[in-house]
Amino acid sequence: MLAWAFLRVPANKTKDWSWEGWPPSVPQPHPSWASPTAPMEALSARSEGQDRTPASRATQYTCMLLRYLLEPKAGKEKVVMKLKELESSVSTGRKWFRLGNVVHAVQATQQSTHATDLVPRVCLTFANLNRVVYFICDTVLWVRSVGLTSGINQEKWRMWAARHYYYSVLLSLVRDLYEISLQMEQVAHDRAKREKSLSQDPLGYSVAKEEREWLQSFLLLFRSLRKHPPLLLDTVKNLCDILNSLDQLGIYKSNPGVIGLGGLVSSIAGIITVACPHMKLKTN
Repeated sequence: MLAWAFLRVPANKTKDWSWEGWPPSVPQPHPSWASPTAPMEALSARSEGQDRTPASRATQYTCMLLRYLLEPKAGKEKVVMKLKELESSVSTGRKWFRLGNVVHAVQATQQSTHATDLVPRVCLTFANLNRVVYFICDTVLWVRSVGLTSGINQEKWRMWAARHYYYSVLLSLVRDLYEISLQMEQVAHDRAKREKSLSQDPLGYSVAKEEREWLQSFLLLFRSLRKHPPLLLDTVKNLCDILNSLDQLGIYKSNPGVIGLGGLVSSIAGIITVACPHMKLKTN
């Protein structure tokens, strides 16, 4: 019976019994499962041409925030010391990416000059130029800190770096406000068209008339940002980044907790734009 069953096997199936395909091939794991660090490696690869250290930056500011929260508590001295050491190590490690960040800032400056709208073109071009100067100043400070050279006034270079970083973030924020104004204008135009088409409805007309101006402005801003998540994300990121610049320049002093929280939120926003490229604000 076994021999008869073997003979009844179709001709196109006999190749399954040959030694040519033995042993059967084992499915290869997906590249994202190759190692526990694969997600971090993918994040670093995607950050090419963007912020190269979003995860490291998030770690640094998380340590700062936790250290601020744990310092007043008794018995947490060792934990605070370890957090401080980790924060310092991560900050030092981020310095190695400064050369790549300079190159990226130069490329971003060239790209921003091709923007069609005048305001974003001017804001982004000068913002990226200030970012280039900031990275150069930061690199000089790093060279001085590792002892490769001497005779550099660290305080002067540190203030130059903080000032140019502040100008970069401020100009980026101006661009965000300009984009928000355009979005609000578009939403207001669409709303006016709807109200005009429904002007025959007395109830809807009276409700629109009874709204306060400040409430209308707030709702207009909310609807504009809700329809444009990348703009909301970029605005939040720049608002958080400017807190650190204001503190470094002495314009508005904040405690390490506020700086750490702002830096963490900004870093998370940067990670989102790297992981989801469609969430990055595009230049028109």
